[in-house]
Amino acid sequence: QVQLVESGGKLVQAGGSLRLSCAASGRTFSSYTMGWFRQAPGKEREFVAAISWNGASTRYADFVKGRFTISRDNAKNTVYLQMNSLKPEDTAVYYCAADRLRGRPVIATRTLDYNYWGQGTQVTVSS
Repeated sequence: QVQLVESGGKLVQAGGSLRLSCAASGRTFSSYTMGWFRQAPGKEREFVAAISWNGASTRYADFVKGRFTISRDNAKNTVYLQMNSLKPEDTAVYYCAADRLRGRPVIATRTLDYNYWGQGTQVTVSS
């Protein structure tokens, strides 16, 4: 039922900024924790950031703290990832994901905890 579509990925220079968007379908979007993951060629998919259903709580991977900001607009069924001070190692396909399980004591960071996934959007950072 739930569909997620990412957009905004492109080629940028190191030190630059980019904002990714994820548009979601479904009436229950506002009840889901939303996350961003990324995967570089030949590497495992890794957690980037996530935000609780009401936006009250966020969680970030250590390698993006202070540079990336996740936010959501439930009225628009959209989650965002603002990326600043981009580095070449940020180059990857970025995926939006939704965790439908409510009642977790903390925001999930594992790929297996997320139920719905977008198709991904390519971010390339040149040096």
